Amino acid sequence: MDMAGVSTNSRDFIVATKYKLIRKIGSGSFGDIYLAINITNGEEVAVKMESNKARHPQLLYESKVYKILQGGVGIPHIRWYGTEREYNVLVMDLLGPSLEDLFNFCSRRFTMKTVLMLADQMIGRIEYIHVKNFIHRDIKASLQFPDNFMMGIGRHCNKLFLIDFGLAKKYRDSRTRAHIPYREDKNLTGTARGTLPWQGLKAATKKQKYEKISEKKMSTPVEVLCKGFPAEFAMYLNYCRGLRFDEAPDYMYLRQLFRILFRTLNHQYDYTFDWTMLKQKASQSSAAALALAGSGQGGAQSCEQ
Repeated sequence: MDMAGVSTNSRDFIVATKYKLIRKIGSGSFGDIYLAINITNGEEVAVKMESNKARHPQLLYESKVYKILQGGVGIPHIRWYGTEREYNVLVMDLLGPSLEDLFNFCSRRFTMKTVLMLADQMIGRIEYIHVKNFIHRDIKASLQFPDNFMMGIGRHCNKLFLIDFGLAKKYRDSRTRAHIPYREDKNLTGTARGTLPWQGLKAATKKQKYEKISEKKMSTPVEVLCKGFPAEFAMYLNYCRGLRFDEAPDYMYLRQLFRILFRTLNHQYDYTFDWTMLKQKASQSSAAALALAGSGQGGAQSCEQ
């Protein structure tokens, strides 16, 4: 669904009488995402759209999950959901780059400090949706880092956000906390992709491929996956692999694994990520160039920590 598909004149497409589409900024298996501006106050927002003729529409369901999750740290605020012309539309906070984008910006290498600061926030986001009785079911790496995690913008630029809840599933009853029963006949949800030992396995059918992936996952020792990394990473994976189907994870234990490692390595939790350093250097270079040219003023909006 490109911009031309939305309207013969995309800039005339207005959602909920006030959100004017500007340009497409992303796409996925369920639809496209657009940058839009609130014509009443100039605020920029993100607009997620899917055709109301989609074979498997999911935006209404996703909007309901978002509504349940509203108020959580790192959950984007939903402004509006409804139908506009022939599209289902979800209007939400505009976010910054994904971790995959930032990984590429940093030449596909993060320092251990950045990885550990991210891990702390990631565990918190996953814990929150579990507390709300849902599992995400679509957290995956596009190449190396999950593309469902985005950094915020402006004063929230150090805050990690979790998005894309179209495949989320309620795993326990909100009132009784009764866990859904275990079943053997369930198929894999989502897609199996990433840069891991089971990437690229061939099979005659999708079911056989997923069986091969399952076998490879089970037979690949955690120590092989975590070779060259601090022992805490293997401890984390071994703990997760050892959880029973209906067992609640000890999120604090998992957080402490990485927090203690963080302190052992003498890092400061100052929200200075690798991309922060690169952007500061780029900004300083630009400022120096402007100073040499005899003009310019700089400054950036601070992030909340």
